[in-house]
Amino acid sequence: MELFSLMSLQELYLALVVAFVAGWVKGMVGFAMPMVLVSGLSMMLRPELALAGLILPTLVTNGVQALREGVPAAVASVRKFRVFLMVGLVCLLASAQLINVLSPKAFLLILGAPVSFFALVQLLGLKLTMQAPSLRIEVMVGAVAGAVGGISGVWGPPTVAYLTALNTPKKDQMRVQGVIYGLGALALIVAHLGSGVLRTETAVFSALLIIPALVGMRGGQFLQDRIDQAQFRRLTLLVLLIAGLNLLRRGVMG
Repeated sequence: MELFSLMSLQELYLALVVAFVAGWVKGMVGFAMPMVLVSGLSMMLRPELALAGLILPTLVTNGVQALREGVPAAVASVRKFRVFLMVGLVCLLASAQLINVLSPKAFLLILGAPVSFFALVQLLGLKLTMQAPSLRIEVMVGAVAGAVGGISGVWGPPTVAYLTALNTPKKDQMRVQGVIYGLGALALIVAHLGSGVLRTETAVFSALLIIPALVGMRGGQFLQDRIDQAQFRRLTLLVLLIAGLNLLRRGVMG
């Protein structure tokens, strides 16, 4: 089997565990699956293989999350955030083709610093909120999320920071994240079919991670349904802080 030319059986088992944990975190807060997957998988596999591994479970879990309240609600979210999605798509497709040319370290540092700062000051009690959506900020955040997502497979932190600043209600935030990340995952598939990261043997690996990711996600959703808006916001900010610090770590240490 060509898959085992890329990894050992033990590494595959560990990858399945990482996918379960990533799904659990996503079920709780609606994001961070790519970060958990790429961080965990990169500890034992090559970075491009870790990136390939996250693509299909990210697509499937976000589809489930986006459609949890039905198709009409998901379509409404697409319309509401259409500028973010279009800008992010263009930047993702462009940056993905640079994966073999540019190091993602600079992008990760540039992203990790403001995300960590945003989450930390809010956890400390300083409210950084927006009364209404801003077209300029939406374009900027969409561009950053798409550019970094194309190179690293991680586009959640700027998206979550924007939605949190808008004080988006829990159910809406979960659905919107599912829609944005799901469409982003579709774009990532197209982009990395072109870059060569996603090919037959890496696609098989990615497909094997779908089931543990879905099982973990269901467990996380069970807990998420039982916490209120304030607890959800604090938990989201805590995961966002961890994610931001992890981006800084990866930017510094690789």
